[in-house]
Amino acid sequence: MTKRIFTFILFSIFANSLAAQVDLADYVNTLQGTNSKHELTRGNTYPTTALPFGMNTWSPQTGPNGDGWKYQYFKKTIRGFQQAHQCSSWSNDYAVFSLMPVTGRLKLNENDRQSGFTHEKETAKPYYYQVALDNGVNTEIAPTERGAHLRFTFPKKENAFLVLDGYTGLSEVKIDQKNKTITGYVQNGRGMDRFENFKNYFVIQFDKSFKAFGTWDNTTGNKRDENTNAEGKGIGAYLQFNTGETVQVKVASSYINLKQAKQNLKNELGKARKLEETKNSAKNIWNKHLSKILVEGGSEEQLKTFYSCFFRASLFTRKFYELNENGEPYYFSPYDGKIHKGYMYTDTGFWDTFRAQFPLNALLYPEMHGRYVAALLDAYDQCGWLPSWSFPSEAGSMIGNHAISLLADAWAKGIRTFDPEKALKAYYHEATEKGPWGPANGRHGFKEYYTLGYVPYPKYGEATAKTLEYAYDDFCGYNLAKMTGNKFYEDVFSRQMYNYKNVWDDEVGFMRGRRADGSWLPDFDAYEWGGPFTEGNAWHYVWSVFQDPKGLINLMGGEKKFNKKMDSVFTVPNTVHVGTYGGKIHEMTEMEMANMGQYAHGNQPIQHMIYLYNYSGQPWKAQQRSREIMSNLYSYTENGYPGDEDQGQTSSWYVLSAMGFYSVCPGTDEYVLGSPVFEKTTITLENGNKFIISAKDNSEKNIYINKANLNSAEYTKNYLTYGQIIQGGNFELEMSQEPNKSRGINELDKPFSLTKN
Repeated sequence: MTKRIFTFILFSIFANSLAAQVDLADYVNTLQGTNSKHELTRGNTYPTTALPFGMNTWSPQTGPNGDGWKYQYFKKTIRGFQQAHQCSSWSNDYAVFSLMPVTGRLKLNENDRQSGFTHEKETAKPYYYQVALDNGVNTEIAPTERGAHLRFTFPKKENAFLVLDGYTGLSEVKIDQKNKTITGYVQNGRGMDRFENFKNYFVIQFDKSFKAFGTWDNTTGNKRDENTNAEGKGIGAYLQFNTGETVQVKVASSYINLKQAKQNLKNELGKARKLEETKNSAKNIWNKHLSKILVEGGSEEQLKTFYSCFFRASLFTRKFYELNENGEPYYFSPYDGKIHKGYMYTDTGFWDTFRAQFPLNALLYPEMHGRYVAALLDAYDQCGWLPSWSFPSEAGSMIGNHAISLLADAWAKGIRTFDPEKALKAYYHEATEKGPWGPANGRHGFKEYYTLGYVPYPKYGEATAKTLEYAYDDFCGYNLAKMTGNKFYEDVFSRQMYNYKNVWDDEVGFMRGRRADGSWLPDFDAYEWGGPFTEGNAWHYVWSVFQDPKGLINLMGGEKKFNKKMDSVFTVPNTVHVGTYGGKIHEMTEMEMANMGQYAHGNQPIQHMIYLYNYSGQPWKAQQRSREIMSNLYSYTENGYPGDEDQGQTSSWYVLSAMGFYSVCPGTDEYVLGSPVFEKTTITLENGNKFIISAKDNSEKNIYINKANLNSAEYTKNYLTYGQIIQGGNFELEMSQEPNKSRGINELDKPFSLTKN
């Protein structure tokens, strides 16, 4: 017996030591989703080299300056290595500059200087990017939050040049040969032209002397040898080093001023003598970050897919604040062009990310999330509007007023870092006015929405989709008011949160476009995209009643008919009628490729739909469909996503679903159950507690929950609450190949819905 105990102890020590040695960051493939183009996206990502939520990212550049498709897997050449901030190819990038090594003859123009490469000679990890270019230069990048450490190893017998490209807008460069630095700024991309003083200041520090140098103009190609200072559109610089040199480069930037850029360089790269130090530090940060969710018992492919998605979910939203010499946070506001103390974040579109990305952040990083939602009200103070799509200023893209979703969701989960009355006042302003920046800055059709109970079409584009999302947002306003005892706003918003019923047509069994006179839009076609819908059709939007699934079930005639309708999403043809788009958009092609009927996971509106089975007496179907979607539509490869990744949302869907639950209705404290991918998932929470999900007998066939215990007590509900998770504990599931059709079907087991009966 003693020998057995000793052997067991040795084995346990060995197992724990082995687990400690696993580098979770090495499961990540940052090339996931990069095989994308305008006609078909497999993620629309780029091989991001960055730290979690870092202000800057770095990426190789295969596309021309100004092209939103900055890196496409099928391209054969690289023309630069960019400091980037892009969150979507469709919205392009801002505050960009790039560095490109050149050998032999100096070539400045991006088309001339580009060099061939192969993926076999490329390493793409969160903490380290490396590629051996065909021009003989080995390029390496390791990230910090506001900068990067680069190294260019030039071939021994070739002239060695480095080209700084000022990209598409205004730029300035100053070359200091004595101190081996280039300083300057860039002002390019969307949002940066809102304020004259909105610039990205940079400092670039080299460890080797310049053999020659000069400035150049990418609009004309003109260069000025030995010129140390230039400013204007497309201004850049070039340097020559000794033949065969290995050059280390430290880069940092600031939106505040050049002095702060130098402070960022000192704070983040000052002590690193070699790139390996920055690389190892970044790797440790990512390993620690990814270990917040430790998954075990899956295949190698599942581990790579999970951690690649978790990485991508951990990039947004980005820090937009900086630390002064005393370590105090402050920032240049993209909303009023002034400097403020405190925290600010940017680069996200709430239409995408309110659904899963922010509920994941609330779970894993409540301190950061608390700062984030407080900063929403700072943005309101600074520009008069709550953000809806920040990039980095308010762009107002897409539809809905989903800042209130984040605020209500945070409050429901105990993250109370803001004044709720001010938040409600800001939302009331948002919901009763139309702002100057895009359809989601304020409300299109707000007058008709209040007087008619819906947004009329064709007076307003995407009107039915807007009605549905406004009703959800009004629920969030109502719920925040109710939770905080604000009777005035509770009454105001409660009047509209059922407005989804006003665009339901019982005759066709779908949500439908409705004219201002109350009549339905004629010639209804459930397969037709656009018109009263946003990037989808009636099959996709009929489920957009996050706040009241029971009310939707009643509209459809009860659970039996509701479930039949849900089932039919996957069994009807994947027919596409292009409608008002006039031709196929990539979302249509992606739905066809998925070959799952009208289920279009590549876009956000339907991503919650499968979890609605938990509300309608058939939770086992949510378990089966969630596993099917994760298995069929996601991978860690360059073709890893079924559509646009969208600032962490599509990745966050996978991360939450792989853990076994999903946020159907942000603004409440519930995560609705699906089926976990792994045998064991350990969530290490910010408060030090651990929530452990064990799935006994889990496998590709055993996908159904036969039995569940929470902290050793039988658990029949189809959801977990935020409080249950963050207080830590054990959620033990017994998995089966056959569904348990008697579990989770009682009314008390169903998740939140406004309608109770």
